[in-house]
Amino acid sequence: MDRIVQLKDFIEKYPGDMFSRHALAMEYLKVGNESQAEEVMRLLLRDDPNHTGTYYHLGKLLEKMGRTDEAIAVYEEGIQICQRLTANTDLRELKGALILIKEDDL
Repeated sequence: MDRIVQLKDFIEKYPGDMFSRHALAMEYLKVGNESQAEEVMRLLLRDDPNHTGTYYHLGKLLEKMGRTDEAIAVYEEGIQICQRLTANTDLRELKGALILIKEDDL
């Protein structure tokens, strides 16, 4: 069975499972469906803004799509959340991504 179909079925039964929702977004990225991946990530963050790892992946996706200002905003929002939650690993990744994207803008 297709992994995307499996994940969607699981999420329908367990909509609060944020890990599966994140996995679904990653599967959409694997098959090149960037718009669907973005939608899933944005809905995930709407429902659970503390899902810190998703900020990095959404920011990277927005960068890839050429939406630099939106990516910066996502990184900055994720940094604030990570600082509040003391999610240090995700915080370092987001800060690194933010530094790189701002250097590229120079």
